[in-house]
Amino acid sequence: MFDAIVIGSGMSGGIAAKELCERGLKVLMLERGNNVDPGTDYTDSVMPWEFPNNNMVPEDEVQSDYQIQSQCYAFSEATKKFWVKDSDHPYSTPEGKPFSWIRGYHVGGRSIMWGRQSYRMSDIDFGANAKDGYGCDWPIRYDDLKPWYDHVEKFIGVAGTKEGLPQLPDGEFLPGWEMNDAEKQFKTAVEAKFEGRKVIIGRNANLSVAQPWHEELGRNTCQNRSICDRGCSLGAMHSTLTSSLPAAERTGNLTLVTDAIVHSIVQDPKTGKATGVRVIDRNTKAGKTYEAKLVFLNASTIGSAMILLNSANEANPRGLANGSDQVGRNLMDHLYALSTIGLFPGPKDSYYKGRRPTGIYIPRYRNVTEEAEGYVRGYGFQGGISRMGGRSAGMQPGVIGAELKAAARKIGPWLAFISGFGEMLPNPDNRVTLNTSRKDKWGMAIPHIECEQGPNEKAMAKQILADGKDMIQASGGMVISQSTDPGVPGLGIHEMGTARMGKDPRTSVLNGFNQAHEVPNLFCTDGAAMSSSGCQNPSLTYMALSARAADHAVKLLKEGAI
Repeated sequence: MFDAIVIGSGMSGGIAAKELCERGLKVLMLERGNNVDPGTDYTDSVMPWEFPNNNMVPEDEVQSDYQIQSQCYAFSEATKKFWVKDSDHPYSTPEGKPFSWIRGYHVGGRSIMWGRQSYRMSDIDFGANAKDGYGCDWPIRYDDLKPWYDHVEKFIGVAGTKEGLPQLPDGEFLPGWEMNDAEKQFKTAVEAKFEGRKVIIGRNANLSVAQPWHEELGRNTCQNRSICDRGCSLGAMHSTLTSSLPAAERTGNLTLVTDAIVHSIVQDPKTGKATGVRVIDRNTKAGKTYEAKLVFLNASTIGSAMILLNSANEANPRGLANGSDQVGRNLMDHLYALSTIGLFPGPKDSYYKGRRPTGIYIPRYRNVTEEAEGYVRGYGFQGGISRMGGRSAGMQPGVIGAELKAAARKIGPWLAFISGFGEMLPNPDNRVTLNTSRKDKWGMAIPHIECEQGPNEKAMAKQILADGKDMIQASGGMVISQSTDPGVPGLGIHEMGTARMGKDPRTSVLNGFNQAHEVPNLFCTDGAAMSSSGCQNPSLTYMALSARAADHAVKLLKEGAI
């Protein structure tokens, strides 16, 4: 028997395992996918011309195996091994309500491919549900999570600048990246013309300057290559593979089992506690049960909901920890792909060095410093300004030889790009259920995902596009392209909310320490736990919740309380 089982090796599971191991527990980590070896599986040392098909996946392969995954910006010939084959992992959606579930099944999960944007949520976010009545009140506030944000940021390494904004709390930052001259010009213009709006450098989990505790794990300072989605063999970006797992493994307390698809969690009918986890071998389809005193569920938002629903028993016919009927409900994803692109009058004699691994960020201002009409909550913008030319100038039909070389040397105009990320409200009708009429190749019911944007999101999307256009034009730019509607839910790759935290067991699944109300030794600390989405990239919050919950769980275990 193990002290703890962690289900999933992604962003939150990696931190949970590290924290539990460092507190002396013998931990089993279960990963449904294969192992990944950075030395052989990462492609960040491969030259662009060495990839077949100009690094594009052939259309027939996309159509047969990757129709959903290919919608992700990071999908390519170089990275397709890190995304699931849709043909092997089906799910269903209602007619007219598409959902694009972007995912990878392997050690490290999406922590290998994430965008690394790392922002704290604030008391504005943690208090939003109570203020406007959507969803259930969070059982925590910012002060509860602040020391754990500090703890995680120091460990993973987050580069950023301190700005003193109440809606975007400052953190324990490495030196922030520098804006280029055009971005500085844009910042000056926007902040002068829109009081209450700020343009800052993006906060990201890349080591601008590696610290000794990073180097001890084999991590190095970022080299500004911006090919992070291929995996960083330098360890400059945080991932489970290069940060959390090495930290857990050096304790001698971690056992990692791959190719272990979790079927369900076993519950003792007498005590109500979880006693173990049933798994199916991905390759042989043989079943096995592992036992432990604690279970941490970190299978990702949809995966964790599926495991709880699939763990139904005689006492819990609707699923484990689901007396509230909230498991699977309140699925959220950020509004995404609301982009505005414009030509920008930046300095003609200025350029920049390298490919910085982050862009600019405009923190939320609606319903903070500026009122909004027709919707609650708000949004932020991510983007950047760069010079056209170089490689793109030469990639024209018929341009070859000396003409191509000359075009490649020519520096073009500045191009501004900003894209809004808007908050999605919790809605119990947006949910994940079991499609019992269809089974996957391991004999388990596939997920049925029903999720759509409501009136609040649609009103917000219109304002995001209007604001994007206003800011580029007010700073002297000329808009040349703009989205018309947000992307399909799921494309933000920020799905969350299917096992929400709350104060009342009748309306929530987890308490303020991510502990299941009905199963005292079961904790869930991935995106499923979120009671609302905020508009910030959520991974940093998942990791902070994971570290906090692990600390609490170990205390309870040592006290004999669970």
